[in-house]
Amino acid sequence: MNVSQPKPAITFGPREWAMLLGLSTIWGASFFFTAVALDGGVPPFTVIFLRVFIAAVLLQAFCRLTGRVLPKGLRGWAPYLLLGLINNALPFSLLVLAQTQISSALTSILNATTPLWTVLLAHMLTGDEKLTFNKSAGILLGMGGVVVMIGVDALAGIGNSVWGQLSVIGATLSYGFAAIYGRRFHRDRPMVTATAQVTVSSSILLPVMLVVDRPWTLHAPSMPALASVIALGIFSTAVAYLLFFRLLARAGATNTSLVTFIVPINAILLGTFVLGEQLGVTDGVGMAMIMIGLITIDGRLFARRRADS
Repeated sequence: MNVSQPKPAITFGPREWAMLLGLSTIWGASFFFTAVALDGGVPPFTVIFLRVFIAAVLLQAFCRLTGRVLPKGLRGWAPYLLLGLINNALPFSLLVLAQTQISSALTSILNATTPLWTVLLAHMLTGDEKLTFNKSAGILLGMGGVVVMIGVDALAGIGNSVWGQLSVIGATLSYGFAAIYGRRFHRDRPMVTATAQVTVSSSILLPVMLVVDRPWTLHAPSMPALASVIALGIFSTAVAYLLFFRLLARAGATNTSLVTFIVPINAILLGTFVLGEQLGVTDGVGMAMIMIGLITIDGRLFARRRADS
């Protein structure tokens, strides 16, 4: 993995925070879209394939309309093969496998370890994202906040399926490597990187979908399911990865991985204001812990207070 080439300076200002919040909102909604698609009769690997395929078609068309140059030949596409594998195909598949064995709540808790692995990997594999006290303390606070929000009761089944848990950890490790590896594409426009990634991911997932799901043998899915798959492709993949790679180039792998902490907040807020669900005390405590963790990782507030004193 080549991470030694010069990188742009890492910044994490108001613009990057806005991009992080936008990305977390889009990816938070993806859980809803996925649930509707699965309930409507679309099997898991078909959902995953259509998600990246729709995004690939849209982004390919946009690149051609706007004159953006995509990779050419095997040498040009080869680096994106690994990116598509570790940022889409592999983690998506592992999470699907996990959710057949453990609860969605437990999956969410384990998935929130992504920033932890990213920080550790970035410390070992990069020169400008070393582990600091602020990062360590903030990540522990954020993980604690996610556990509080999801609920301690979800931990009751933590020993029921070792393979399911290991699958989620494998997915988070894959995301961590992808965030670091993805920085090598900082000279490419986010549009080109996102397009190349989902194009390769579609090629990887197509044979898996055909062998495992055999979609030609299934009944036609419901209209809400089809609409949800389209929304997954457009918003949760095409638009989301444009934000992801732009943020990755500007804010670095560690800061970008913080999105997994904010996703549960968006899920609960959407449930409260859209579906009329009740916001509990533990939800508020968890959100506060996550926000304090993010502020701790950012570090500037504490630095400003020390300077003022």
